Formats: sequence, structure tokens, C-alpha cells
Amino acid sequence: MDVEPGSTVPRRQLGRYLRQQRDNAKVTVKAASDHLECSTQKLWRIEKGTVPVRGADVRELCRLYRTPPELAEVLVGLARQTKEKGWWAAHGDAVPEWFDLYLGLESAASHIRTYEPNLVPGLLQAHAYMACVIAADRPHLTEEEVGRRIEIRRQRQGLLSRHFPPPPRFDAIISEAVLLSRPETPGALQQQLWHLVKANEIPHVTVRVLPLSGGPHRASVSGAFTILDFPSSADGTGGEPPTVYSESLTGSLYLDRPKELDVYEQAWSALRNRALTEEDSDHMITRILEQRGG
Repeated sequence: MDVEPGSTVPRRQLGRYLRQQRDNAKVTVKAASDHLECSTQKLWRIEKGTVPVRGADVRELCRLYRTPPELAEVLVGLARQTKEKGWWAAHGDAVPEWFDLYLGLESAASHIRTYEPNLVPGLLQAHAYMACVIAADRPHLTEEEVGRRIEIRRQRQGLLSRHFPPPPRFDAIISEAVLLSRPETPGALQQQLWHLVKANEIPHVTVRVLPLSGGPHRASVSGAFTILDFPSSADGTGGEPPTVYSESLTGSLYLDRPKELDVYEQAWSALRNRALTEEDSDHMITRILEQRGG
């Protein structure tokens, strides 16, 4: 399945350009939002790339910032692209608004690195395990609603097998505790462990286990996180900046400042140094699978 990134990347590009133009013009957020007759929160969301933007609003901001006409037209063109929707839009409220941005970034990434201390990452979840995770997170959902969310997750997983553009590299480090946690559904763990072994056979996917014997480490206090890297632009210049994604019960956090990225790069490096090799990870997963009667 080919996956479209939707409007996420154009939104982020437009936001960065508009923020740069505002900074160059030495216009405050308050002055810009007053000119646009909107709240400062809306202007902040535009500059962060979290919402679609009207071309008319972009023209007004460019006029305020005295942006050169040629660049203003480019930015208006980007504004039109921010209204395009990805495949997940068809699922309505089954996809939380705060997760919409992540899906677009995930689809556009060329390299995804994820650390999970408690769960198998969504892109690697087997069907029965997936159902257990969704039901635990949203116990009020009906069987039909759980099925809708399973379908969304399965469509997401198409990212790793798409043909165009090429699938991203996907590196996952998961805690040994994840492999020992028993879902309520009989056979769900065995199915999931086998699924992880098969995932390690995919050339652009690596699954490594962080053993419990390793003790505390740099990421012990961070919880789960994902680092997304993006391809260079068509003209060979830098593309989207790397982004760190962290999710909570009520929303998500996106970090792309150099100092923030550096901290998470250090955390990933510490995890990579402590994690088992692919081969040793496979051996551990297989041993646990055999112990569970798989």
C-alpha cells in the first residue's frame, strides 16, 4: 500500500517560513495575531504547522511582514497544500486530532527510531496483541469501534511494505519487560513474539531488546519516544528537521529544537549501546516464545 503524507509537511514548512518572516520583520506574535484578527494561540498553531491555513491569511501576514511578492506567492501555494488530507482522514474521530500530525510525519519520514519500555510499537503489533492494547487503553469502546482502530493501525503498518516512496528504515528498541507481559487474550503473546521474529527478517527493519539486567540508563526517565528523520529536499538542501515525538494519555509532544534533539540523540545512543544485537534479540524472543508454548 502506498502511503500519502497528507498536509503535514507543507504545514510545517509554511509555519517555519512564516515564523522566519515575522522574526525578520521584528513583528511580535501579538501584533501579527491582532492584524489577522485571531488569537495568539491560532497564530502559534499556524507557525508550528499543526493546522491548515487559508491563502488569504497568508497574504495578510506577508503584507504585514513586507515579504517579497515572489516568496509570498510560494507561501500562498503552500497554504493550498495544507488543506490536503491523508488516508487517515476517512476514519473521522477514530483518529485523535493530536495524532493526525504524527501520522503525516510518520508517512513522510525516511528513518524512524522508537523506544518502547511498556508496549510493542504500533507498527510491529500483531492483530490479537493490537486488540488487547486498544481495549486496555479505551475500555468503553464497542467491539465495532475496536475493529475500526485495528484497521487504522493495520493501514499504518502498510508504511513498512509500501512500494513508493520507498519505506523508511525502522529501528525499534523494546524493553525485555514487553516480551514478558501477558495480554489477557490467550495466544496473543505467542502470536506477537513470532511477529517480532519475522519483522527482524525485513531488510529495513531492526528489532532489538533492552535486557532488564542492564539497570538504569539515560532513557529511564523519558518513557517511550520516537525520533523521526526526513529525506533531503529535491534540490539537495536540508528537508524537514528531525522531530522527537512523545505521547501521553491526553495528547502528544513534538520537539525539534537542536538542544532538545541532542538530548534524545544521547538517550538513543545509550539505548543502542545497552540493547542486545539483532541476533541475540532474536534468540531471546525465540526462547521466551518456546517457554510460553509457542
